[in-house]
Amino acid sequence: MKQIVLATAALAALTALSGCGSIHDTVAGPQLSAMSYPAALVPQQQPVIYPQQNTAPASSNSLWRVGARTFFNDQRARGVGDILTVQVDIDDSAQTSNTTDRSRTNSFNAATPTILGIESSLGKILPNAYNPAKALADSSNSTSNGAGTVKRAEKISVTIAATVTGVLPNGNLVIQGTQEVRTNREVRVLTVAGIARPEDISSTNTIRHTQLAEARISYGGRGDITNMQGPPAAQALMEKYSPF
Repeated sequence: MKQIVLATAALAALTALSGCGSIHDTVAGPQLSAMSYPAALVPQQQPVIYPQQNTAPASSNSLWRVGARTFFNDQRARGVGDILTVQVDIDDSAQTSNTTDRSRTNSFNAATPTILGIESSLGKILPNAYNPAKALADSSNSTSNGAGTVKRAEKISVTIAATVTGVLPNGNLVIQGTQEVRTNREVRVLTVAGIARPEDISSTNTIRHTQLAEARISYGGRGDITNMQGPPAAQALMEKYSPF
């Protein structure tokens, strides 16, 4: 019993602490998140291979370093911690319309004028309305109509700087980044993550979102406007768990 009471008290304390952030945001407005290494954005563990540093000195009377990829230093992102620019330009639309009509009519009649010679005795057992010529009859009619329409349109055009958080064994880069902008009492949050090929990174150290594999792009916000657009918490719980 004592353990149950302690567990209940701990749960209540955690609930109160979790509500402090919401109360503070309601009074003072949403706050920007603390800047940190972006690995926390993607909870999955990422294999990281740190590039080997070439410390071989340049040979005598030569500007070429042993093991260098180019004569001049490549400014494109290729190692853990490097930064590159991701251009997110989404302009998609989809429309689907389906209509279904179904109708079925069934009719069944059966007569039993002779049943092993006992048809004369059936009138004594069955109701008086029994007619051997119409012993069994059945009819049914069913109709089903269905219609559905889906219309979707979305457009996002933003640019965000991302950080290389891992290098896969084949050389592909795991990148992710976040951007927060606060306007009055509303914070808009943009996050992007994915896997990029070094060959797809342009000479300006830029890559398009369509060139990212396993891309995860999120654009949303928090604040007064977002809170007003959503239903109250109690109503959301009722709509989600109501059995009716």
